[in-house]
Amino acid sequence: MLTLVTGTTGQVGRRFVPRLLAQSRAGEQVRVLVRDEARGEPFAELGAEVVVGDLRDTGTLGKAVAGVDAVVNVAASFRGVPDEEVWAVNRDAAVALGHAALAAEVRRFVQVSTGLVYGTGRGRPLTEDDESRPGGAMWGAYPESKAAAERVLRGMEGLDVRVARLPFVYGEGDPHLAQSLMWAKNWAATQRLHMGHHADVAQGLLRILHAPGIAGRVYNIADDVPVTAVELHQLNGVEIPAELYTRADPDPWVEITSTERIRRELGYRPLFPSVYAARDAGAL
Repeated sequence: MLTLVTGTTGQVGRRFVPRLLAQSRAGEQVRVLVRDEARGEPFAELGAEVVVGDLRDTGTLGKAVAGVDAVVNVAASFRGVPDEEVWAVNRDAAVALGHAALAAEVRRFVQVSTGLVYGTGRGRPLTEDDESRPGGAMWGAYPESKAAAERVLRGMEGLDVRVARLPFVYGEGDPHLAQSLMWAKNWAATQRLHMGHHADVAQGLLRILHAPGIAGRVYNIADDVPVTAVELHQLNGVEIPAELYTRADPDPWVEITSTERIRRELGYRPLFPSVYAARDAGAL
């Protein structure tokens, strides 16, 4: 089995690929797509095959998927880029990769998405069957572009597509935990963020990749204990702004997801059930 992974130099991809390689059995190989050959060297040293090219280049896609059995599309464009680039990477390139995979007779395609596609809360943990209501200035075009990619990919007849919706990912030196204060400083004290450690995101992706008979299924990946804006400040060792206590949480269930499906169907159990467990284990 040869697995192609995109987005390997991002925060999720660079931590997922070594785990994929470490858990590979005899006859299983990993190929990574990178834009910069030098950034592919660490993966090559671990045993991965490196293909150099841009995900947005259709010529590159044919080369990347040649002989591949499975694709894990981690690539994403998120903060700090124009909406046009967000759509180009998150939807257009993902769909083009799907078409290339279909033409190359790739057996499995894991689309890495986000819990942000749910948009508004539902008064309870969000399930994979809830409709997508993305939008809002806070996240730009990211949720909408990811939701659009999901819809198109899952509609491709003949391609075994599985979708992983990620939470706010942190751990192992990832700066995301500190960056959370960009938003949390403007939240209500009780407003919550659902998180997931890189080890658990990788665990979830591996389960989704290898499980048989789950074509078309969508799975939430997250830990067990969403944290509040107050806790995010405490975890970062930053003074809590007094204004947090004067604000009301506009949507207490926004982005709080249920992991019942991935637990029941794929045996997922968080290695780090909370950010505090990760902190105590020295895994932040």
